[in-house]
Amino acid sequence: MSGHSKWATIKHKKGAADAKRGKVFTRVIKEITIAARQGGGDPDGNPRLRTAIALAKSENMPADNIKRAIQRGTGEIEGLTYEEITFEGYGPGGVAVIVEVTTDNRNRAVSEIRHAFSKNNGNLGETGSVNYLFSKKGVIVVAKDGVDEEKLTEVVLEAGADDLNDEGDNWEILTSPKEFEAVRDAVTAAGFKPEHAEVTMVASTYQKLEGAQANAMMRLLDTLEDLDDTQNVYSNFDMEGVGEPA
Repeated sequence: MSGHSKWATIKHKKGAADAKRGKVFTRVIKEITIAARQGGGDPDGNPRLRTAIALAKSENMPADNIKRAIQRGTGEIEGLTYEEITFEGYGPGGVAVIVEVTTDNRNRAVSEIRHAFSKNNGNLGETGSVNYLFSKKGVIVVAKDGVDEEKLTEVVLEAGADDLNDEGDNWEILTSPKEFEAVRDAVTAAGFKPEHAEVTMVASTYQKLEGAQANAMMRLLDTLEDLDDTQNVYSNFDMEGVGEPA
């Protein structure tokens, strides 16, 4: 098993930015609400809702918050009606960017995303312009400290994982979206504690930038992440060696 998605590096920096802005709960609540609206409020029959609830619990979200988000999604209590929109575009140096938005105001979201790209040396692209460079994958990250590599490899292979990558201080397990829950549960059952576990977009290739272009790309990602409607930002920017977002 081999490969190098750089997901752990990117996710680490993205997670640090999220925590700094205190946006984690808002994003997870939106995801729970959308999942419940689309697939019903019973997590046993709604994989997307199960995953969202697991993420909420990993962020120590109170049970009442989770319950209310589900009820808003199913219509049991009143709440905003959210729409999901995916934007594709290019950053400095032609880096591919995908932005997933959950919004109650489409016009505002379009305007803000376009402005973020234009003021940071990027531009919006057509639908499908960069999506082909990414694949939806389940990603499970396990810290190496105290982990038996042979045992972890055996567990994830038997559970149906696609790949196990060496990411410095972590092991990164890649799965198909369909096998994600089974592999995550097998990893946990075997006594390993995932640092991160979610279905996300992983780039097939990465583009390295330096100097002014790298700084401009970091500003673009930072600006996109900071928008209230943004749920997820994905790019094929190789940010290894680049400083943390300001």
